[in-house]
Amino acid sequence: MIYTDTIIFDLDGTLLNTLDDLQDATNFALRECGYPERTYDEIKSFVGNGVEKLIRRAVPKNTTEDRIQECLAIFKIYYFHNSQNNTKPYDGIITLLKNLKRKGFKIAVLSNKFDKAVKKLCADYFWGLIDIAVGESSETKQKPFPDGVFKVIEYLNSDIKRAVLIGDSEVDIETAKNAGIYSIGVLWGFRSEQVLIDAGADELVDSPERLEYIL
Repeated sequence: MIYTDTIIFDLDGTLLNTLDDLQDATNFALRECGYPERTYDEIKSFVGNGVEKLIRRAVPKNTTEDRIQECLAIFKIYYFHNSQNNTKPYDGIITLLKNLKRKGFKIAVLSNKFDKAVKKLCADYFWGLIDIAVGESSETKQKPFPDGVFKVIEYLNSDIKRAVLIGDSEVDIETAKNAGIYSIGVLWGFRSEQVLIDAGADELVDSPERLEYIL
């Protein structure tokens, strides 16, 4: 067990299974731009560094910058209005958050998804369970930069020494290292166990129940 009172969760692949809706929105934007669609496994490998990187990885090589930005704009509009068609919390997540909240933990979400969508998803799925939700914006550098972690700590009036970051990808583990905090990798998300081991996660968990016990 670790000593913490501040828990920072990643969103996609950690709290919410968003992959179907991300694939749908990506392929909608690709079709609108006249590009080939991408498979589920391709989208799964593209996510983790924000939607701009997702689109950059999804469009054909040598796509011009103007066309990338056009495709990204189409994606953002479509995704914002279709982000809950198939998205749902992973089994046990709502119970986990309720139990942590009842025990007095401060709970945050830090995502590389664009901020407007992050706040909407957290409000719709986790109303009253999340103290602050931070997404990608001009004000906050994306993970693995630690800026978002520091923003959360300041907002919650917490001590960085008592914070832990929980996520499903190497980006989350690197973010925790850059911020100097403990990292826990979850095994139900978008990356493999080996990826999280190679990234140097301090601990790995295979269920929300196990995660609650550790915390």
